[in-house]
Amino acid sequence: MIKKMGFVWQLRLRMAEKGLFQTSDLVPLLAERGITLSREQVFRLVTQSPQRLSMDTLAALCDILGCQPNDLIEVQVVNTEVRKTAGETTTPAPQVRRTTIRRPEGL
Repeated sequence: MIKKMGFVWQLRLRMAEKGLFQTSDLVPLLAERGITLSREQVFRLVTQSPQRLSMDTLAALCDILGCQPNDLIEVQVVNTEVRKTAGETTTPAPQVRRTTIRRPEGL
């Protein structure tokens, strides 16, 4: 069995619990801890799940919010696949129907 793992990024929720509702509120708080990020970078950090995050940034966020890393990152199983056994057939790919767009006469 193959498991594909994913996560839910809870930064916005943890910020709201601490009364931080503007993403720009984090910029000076991070800077106090030696993390220099632009307002745009902080906005993306809050509104999107990061694919890469430095440990220094994670530690600073935990300090600011008074939480632990597992309060910010909820790990989930996204998808499970079962290995195929001998003799088992694969599901056929869906049929793709191609469409031709034609302009009306005279245009």
